[in-house]
Amino acid sequence: MSLTLSAISHRYGTRCVLDNVSLTLAPGERVALVGGSGEGKSTLSRIMLGLETPTEGRMFHDGVPVSLRHRAGRQAFRQQVQGVFQDAPGAVNPRHTVARIIDEPLRHLSRLSHAARWARVTSLLDAVHLPAEYARRRPHQLSGGQLQRVCLARALAINPSLLICDEATSGLDTVLQVELTRWLATQCRDSGMGLFFITHDLRLARRLCSRVLVMQGGRLIDDVQAGEAFTHPEARALEAAVLPALPPAGTMKNAAPGGGVQGESTVVTDECLQR
Repeated sequence: MSLTLSAISHRYGTRCVLDNVSLTLAPGERVALVGGSGEGKSTLSRIMLGLETPTEGRMFHDGVPVSLRHRAGRQAFRQQVQGVFQDAPGAVNPRHTVARIIDEPLRHLSRLSHAARWARVTSLLDAVHLPAEYARRRPHQLSGGQLQRVCLARALAINPSLLICDEATSGLDTVLQVELTRWLATQCRDSGMGLFFITHDLRLARRLCSRVLVMQGGRLIDDVQAGEAFTHPEARALEAAVLPALPPAGTMKNAAPGGGVQGESTVVTDECLQR
């Protein structure tokens, strides 16, 4: 499916958060959105997921205006578009088991039998490398990384055409980031699913996605292919601020204890994402 935003603007009171944003995501396309905190990235993701209605502008799904006013329209849209957020604990009901959390979209957006839904839940747990017995656990019994994998499994339960990830890996350690992003890339390749990946990590954005957008002050200021240089001065400044994978030669001897470990971990990230 394609998703198009046309002249989207959004305000909270008198504060303008998004200013005339237009973009199109082609079917199966992997697009990254980078930018500083408070630039409007999360607001854009919530509008794309139908969780907020823009002050101005329209959204189109396969060329048809998206209407979320009626239940049938909301269901049809959410069967195609799902999201994963940074705050995994805040995105789940703490009273529910892992099985019920993953099963939620299947209960509301599919016609599968109870047995078929359970089979799907266990299959998804296996896909995100969690043991089947975790199905009966509750969120407080899981680590942050495990719970984020549960949220990913829930988002993919109904095989959406587009997955929107809003800083979904930023709170995880480097090794788990590598594991989850490689798994996401595989899911996209195997299923043809599109990905809209919001991140602060420009290196990760270029390796995971084929196209990179830059947002500043609620506006899209650059839009390039992943291997191309940015054209907007502010976008180039953002890229220049990215720390190197390793400190320049000769500086390691002055590093604080443990500094070398962080550098090595970043190199692992770069190498693994290129596989």
